[in-house]
Amino acid sequence: MLTQIKGLHHVTSMAADAVENNRFFTGTLGLRRVKKTVNFDAPDVYHLYYGDERGNAGSVMTYFPFPNIGKGARGAGEVAETVFSIPKGTLKFWQERLGAEGVKELADYSLFGEERLRFAGPDGDTFALAEVDGDQRAPFDGGPVAASEGIHGFRGVTMRLRDKGATGELLQFMGYQPVDRHGDFVRYAVPGGNGADYIDLEVLPGAKGAQQGAGSVHHVAFAVDDRAAQLEVRKALLDTGYQVTPVIDRDYFFAIYFRTPGGVLFEIATNEPGFDRDEDTAHLGEALKLPTRYEPYRSQIEAQLVPIGN
Repeated sequence: MLTQIKGLHHVTSMAADAVENNRFFTGTLGLRRVKKTVNFDAPDVYHLYYGDERGNAGSVMTYFPFPNIGKGARGAGEVAETVFSIPKGTLKFWQERLGAEGVKELADYSLFGEERLRFAGPDGDTFALAEVDGDQRAPFDGGPVAASEGIHGFRGVTMRLRDKGATGELLQFMGYQPVDRHGDFVRYAVPGGNGADYIDLEVLPGAKGAQQGAGSVHHVAFAVDDRAAQLEVRKALLDTGYQVTPVIDRDYFFAIYFRTPGGVLFEIATNEPGFDRDEDTAHLGEALKLPTRYEPYRSQIEAQLVPIGN
């Protein structure tokens, strides 16, 4: 069993409109945009990162906004819901705020003893806010939502699968432990994690397969401290028979990827070097940052990107 994984690092999804995406996460949800860069494989498309003050692992939601992308179709083999942690007693605040903002599909529910509010993102993404007592992670307090009600970071994600067996075994190999069960849901937790500690598996044997598009999660990333820990995880996964990519430099973290038995793409990402490697913390996410290989083409790239403001 691996011990290097500390919880979630980030969740990356796809969107159709960069301006609407930026407005929703920085305005409606009150997160901080901690990096404005481009898709390293398609530099005419933004890669936008939203999180807490510094973009700490376990707080960062990221997006590829592809103009004119079709909508995704929900189903098995995907991350079905991304869950954020909010302070105990703030659910009513968020109900009123999201309602006033015109957010769709608001619904109260309870799962694993947590009071939650489910809602849809601009592209039909499924999110939830979970009241968590004692989450010590500091919410971003420089936006429209005060720290007293702000989002701490992720609570976890829910993956929808036809069968949990192989994916459950993988999670246990990665250091997660089954801790609870409720109906079709099984909860796994990583001990001593970073606060974004939970993976819930929803098992629906007859579900149709998901189709990726706007509103779909592209991949979910797990956090390790550094490159040495990442290489240990990579070797262990390879030895177990998984097809794992080489280490890829993403400027703000190093990444490896592999596909799970249930179809979800997993990433293992390092906490180093962080989002302040090329920007002062006070100005994170303000300037367009490009990988070195794209700097000679900055003017052409900027001409293709829609301005999204601060």
